[in-house]
Order: sequence, then structure tokens, then C-alpha cells
Amino acid sequence: MAEIHHSDGRIELDEENLQVLTDSPLYNPDLAPVPIAERKWTTYNYAALWISMAHCIPTYMLASGLIDSGMSWGQALFTILLGNLFVLVPILLNSHPGTRYGIPFPVLLRASYGSYGANLPALMRALVACGWFGINAWIGGSVLHTFFGSVFHGWPHLLGSAPIGGYLPTQWLAFLLFWGLNIFVIFRGMELVRKLENFAAPFVLVMAGVLLVWAVKKANGFGPIIDRPATLSDAQFWKVFPIALTGMVGFWATLSLNMPDFTRYGKSQRAQMIGQAVALLTTMFGFSAMAVIITSATSVVFGKAIWKPELLIAELKDPVWVGLSALTLVIATLAVNIAANVVSPANDFANAWPKHINFRRGALITGIVGILFMPWKLTEDSHAYLVGWLVLYSGGLGAIAAIMVVDYWVIRKRNLKLYDLYIPDGSYRYSHGWNPAAVAATVVGCGLAWGGLLFPALKGLYDFAWFVGFAGAGLVYYLAMRRK
Repeated sequence: MAEIHHSDGRIELDEENLQVLTDSPLYNPDLAPVPIAERKWTTYNYAALWISMAHCIPTYMLASGLIDSGMSWGQALFTILLGNLFVLVPILLNSHPGTRYGIPFPVLLRASYGSYGANLPALMRALVACGWFGINAWIGGSVLHTFFGSVFHGWPHLLGSAPIGGYLPTQWLAFLLFWGLNIFVIFRGMELVRKLENFAAPFVLVMAGVLLVWAVKKANGFGPIIDRPATLSDAQFWKVFPIALTGMVGFWATLSLNMPDFTRYGKSQRAQMIGQAVALLTTMFGFSAMAVIITSATSVVFGKAIWKPELLIAELKDPVWVGLSALTLVIATLAVNIAANVVSPANDFANAWPKHINFRRGALITGIVGILFMPWKLTEDSHAYLVGWLVLYSGGLGAIAAIMVVDYWVIRKRNLKLYDLYIPDGSYRYSHGWNPAAVAATVVGCGLAWGGLLFPALKGLYDFAWFVGFAGAGLVYYLAMRRK
């Protein structure tokens, strides 16, 4: 028997069949199903994972950007909570097969896209992750630059005062140092990643609370913050709301696809579901609320919203507090960047060329491509961050998420042939390794989501890019597969 079925619903391959797969072009040790004995992640591990991923500068910037766009604190928090409720659904649905079969995201894609067709969505997801890696590396480098400046007063001009590409040479050096730190940690393996997540989660939460207390005191209490009105009229708010909501969903649209990369290590379905659901909703809302309150306080104190935390901590003035806050943000950014933006693309690149690219080489490729995205441009202002990045890629990832959900839960009813996922001529060969139905559904979903970029009459569809991509691709895939 190729598969061993356990009483809790989890499945693994027996040793004999696992040995046979070592010669398959679709197999390498990093993509192999995780044995039951090695699935050790508990509810706390998944909660810590989400807490550390949510407690990061991009989350802060996402929430503070809503204040910068003119929303009131209440409007911003409503948008954040609703967006995370929406994205939690595909996250949990696509997490299930990871725990049940012990397989990573790109291997799961073979069931719907085909043994080779899986590379299409995997590489789409990988490119988005590379962009996010670059963004986090740039942000982390900026904070590291602030930290060095608080410790060594001559740091900013250590390599000269002539800007390169608009930034001081030491800013670029800090960026490369933080970039290298990410690569070093991931090269040490997944166990170090797990330990880093467990450490970062409580540490970052405490320091965020300290910054919150400082901001509220500077604003003379909550009263002035709460009384601060929105600069958007009701009509303007409802015009901005669809884009903001889509941005909220798009923020975690990446993880809604590749959570199997983490849930494959889960001790049980209950552990991963409870850990994720509780931590994602409470942490995203709580930490975003901190960001909203702090940014609203900056409007009261400084007369303008400071939406970038690395600029805000410089206002603390005291070198000790600046240094401690910067160190906290560095740890937070490092933790989220590795978990959210290295693990998945490293597996995706390995899946494309299993015999030539392993997990570590995939991580290095991710880091290099991340630089090519020029992240310093993507974070120049809150509008570019929200509309030009989050909403843009959400349409394509929404289409992929829908195909995964429909295939696993509706078409196959949670039953996959584990052995066949690793062989080119098995049940998931389709047409020369590609499933035309999945490719067509992806094209339709992306076309509908991104149509507004080319045709002004479809601008409303682009504002809801993730939802449009999800609905369009899911429907087309279901109808195409039902006809087979």
C-alpha cells in the first residue's frame, strides 16, 4: 500500500514508495511529504507564526496608510477587520491539504494545474514573494540605518554625503546587510525559522505597546486622537473603501496560497486551524489598531500623518529609545520576511527545477530577484503601496486561490493520490503535464481583475481585483472540470 492512513485523517507514504520516488524528476527532499513523526508544529507555533508575521512594518504601513489617505480611526479599523475576515477563509481552506498530506504549496498545485503546469501559479506566487522580500529588506535596511545612526552618530555620513539614487551610501549598505541577514537565517533551516518566530512574537508585541504609550502621551491622551475627524467625506470614503478592502485582502493573499508550506508540519488540523484563526484576526486587528492610533496621534502632535515607522521612531529623539525601537522593528521585519517571503518562493523555484534547485538555492534566487523589484520605489508613498502593489497582484493570486479551493474541496472532495503527485505520468498528467481548464480559468480570472488597467469602463473591477479574480477563475474552473 503506497499510502498510510492515520486515524486523525493525516496521510503519509510508506518507506518503499518514498524510496522509489527519489528517481522521479518531480521529487527532491525539500518537496517530499513530511513524515508524521516530523510534523511537530502546535497551536502555539502557528499562533506565534501569525503574530510575528502580523507584527511587522508592512502591516503598520498598511494600517497607517489608511489614515494617511484620509480615513478616520473607526473607518480604518472597520476596513482592516473586514478584509482579514475575508482572507481567512481561503487561508484555512488551502491549509487543510498541507496538514492532511504533508505536502508543500507547489506540490499541491499539481493536483489542479498538472504535474508541470503547477509551475505557472507557483512562479506567479514566487514573483510576488520576491517583490515582498525586496520591500521588507528595504524597510529593514532603513530601520537598521536608523539603529546604527542612534548608536554611532557619524554613521549616516560614514561613506560620504553624496546621495546615490537619492539615498546615502550607508542606507544602501544597511539594506545589503539586512538582506544578507535574511539569507543567513534561512540557510540555517526551518527549525531556526520556527525558533525565530517564537521569539519575535512576544518581544515585538511588548515594544509596540511601548510606542503606543509614547504616542498617546505626546497627543495628551486618547481624546484628541478620537476627536480627529476623517478628511474624507462619506462619498469619498465609499469611493476609497473598495480599493482599501482589496488591499487588505491582497496583503495576505500570498499566504492564502502557500500556507501548506507551513501546515505540512502541523501535528493536527485542529492545531493549525485554531492557531491561525485566533492569531490572525486578533493580531491583525490589535496591531493595526496600534498603528492607526499612533498614526492618528502623529497628526495631532506633528500636524501631519507620519505613516512610515522608521521616520516616526527618529522623532523619539532619545538615542536609547530610538535604538531599542529600531532593534525591535529589525527583529519583526526579519521574522516576517523569512516566514512569508522566502519559504514559499524557495519551494516554488525548487519545484520548477527539482534536480537543479534545492530550498537554499531557491532562497538565494528570491533574494536576488527581490532587489530587481527596486523596493525603494514601491514604498515611496501610501498610494503606490496600496494601489500600485497590493491591489495589482491580488487579482492574479485570487484566481489561483479559487482554483485550489474548488479543486480540493469541490472536485476531489479532499481526496488526493499522494504518490501520483510526485510522478510525471500519474493521475495529474492531464495534457502533457498541463491542465487546460486551470490555465484557462487563471487567464479569465486575471483578465477580469486587471481589465480596468486597460479599459476605463472596467475600473470598478480593478478596485475589487482579488474578489473578481477569485469569482471568475473559480466559476470557470468548476464548469470546465464538471464537463470532463
